[in-house]
Amino acid sequence: MTDTLPTLRLRRGEERRLRSGHLWIYSNEVDTERTPLKGLPAGVEVVIEDHRGKPLGRAYANPQSLICARLFSRDPQQGLSGSLLKKRIADAISFRERLFPEQCYRAVFGEADGLPGLVIDRYRDLFVLQSGTAGMEAVQDRVADILVAQHGARAVVARNESSIRELEGLEAYTRALHGELPDEVSLSENGVEYSAPLAGGQKTGWFFDHRAARRQLMPLAKGARVLDVFAYCGAWGVLAATQGATEVTCLDSSAAALDYVHRNAGANGVADRVQSLHADAFAGMKELAAAGEKFDIVVLDPPAFIKRRKDAKNGLAGYHAINELAVRLVAPGGILVSASCSMHLPAAQLLDVVRASARHIDRFAQVFAQAGQAEDHPVHPAIPETAYLKSWFARILPSL
Repeated sequence: MTDTLPTLRLRRGEERRLRSGHLWIYSNEVDTERTPLKGLPAGVEVVIEDHRGKPLGRAYANPQSLICARLFSRDPQQGLSGSLLKKRIADAISFRERLFPEQCYRAVFGEADGLPGLVIDRYRDLFVLQSGTAGMEAVQDRVADILVAQHGARAVVARNESSIRELEGLEAYTRALHGELPDEVSLSENGVEYSAPLAGGQKTGWFFDHRAARRQLMPLAKGARVLDVFAYCGAWGVLAATQGATEVTCLDSSAAALDYVHRNAGANGVADRVQSLHADAFAGMKELAAAGEKFDIVVLDPPAFIKRRKDAKNGLAGYHAINELAVRLVAPGGILVSASCSMHLPAAQLLDVVRASARHIDRFAQVFAQAGQAEDHPVHPAIPETAYLKSWFARILPSL
C-alpha cells in the first residue's frame, strides 16, 4: 500500500516533465522541506506526488544521485515486483525475437523498456546485465531468476563496471549471478560470427547498438580497401571482409582486442584479407597518412569523447581532429563512416564536424546516408538521452 511507503513531493510545476512521459526526478525538483530526501536508503521504493499531494506514480530513489528517483510505474500501487519484472522483460525479449531470431541482441534497454537503470544483452543462452542504479541493483537477483526460468539462460552475468554506478554510490564488479562466468561471449550479427572478451572486454563484451549502421556498410564493401579505426574485435572490419572487401586494416590500441580481430577473421574464412595495426588511433592514422596510404572506406567509431557536458569543448575538438585525419585517408570518391556514441553530441553537430573536417583540407563531403542505434535499442520519445548513437555516411570528393 502507498501509505506504508515514503513519498517524494515535487515543487510546484516540476511535474510537467513527468506528465509528458519522462521518468526521471532530479533532486532540485523535490520539495525537501515537506518530503526530505536525506535519510532515504539507496534504492528504496517511493511514491511520487505533485505539489498538491496527488500521486503521479511509483519510483525508486537514491538521495546520493542527482537523478534522485526514477519512475517505473504510473500506478502508485504497483511495486517493482517479480511479476512486473517478468512482464516487462518478456515484452522486451518478445519484440527482439521477432527481429533477431539468432538470439543475439540487447534484450532490455533501460528506460525505453520501462526498466530504468537496467541493461541486458543476450548472447544466445548467456545473458549479461548491467545495473546502473541502486534500485536495479536491489532486484538484479530476481532478474537473473526470471532469465533462467523464463528465457532459458545457461548463465547470467552481472557486468557492473560502468562509471554511472559511482554516482549512485555503488561498487564496481563482475560476477556470475547464475551459472559460470565465461571468459568470452560468442554471437552472430548480420550473418557473421564473432567472439569477444567478457570480463576483460568493454561494456557487456559487444556493442550491438551499431548493428543497423554496419548493415548499411555491407553493400558498399565489395572490392574496397577498408580501414576500421577503433576496431575493437573487428565488428566493422571483419564484416566488410565477408562482404568482399579486398583488404581490411583494423586499427586499435588494445593488442587483446586485435587478437580477437584475427580470430574472428579466421572463423569467417577471411583471415587472408584482414590485417591489424596496434597503435593509438591518432598516432596510427598519422602513420598511415605519412606513408601515403589511401582507403576506399574509412570507418571511424570512437568511444565517447564527450561523457559530460563540461567535456563538450575538448571533446568536440577531438572529433574534429580525428575526422580530419580520417578524411585525409579516404581515396578520392571513397567513403567515410563517421560515428559518435556521445549523448551530448547531437547528430547535426557531428554532421557539421564531417563538413568542416572535409572543407579544412579542401574536400567536399557528399552525405548519402545516416544511421542511428539498432532496433534493439529503442528510443523513449520523452527522454532524449536514450537516442545517443549516430552515424553519417559520406563520399569524400575533390573540392567543388
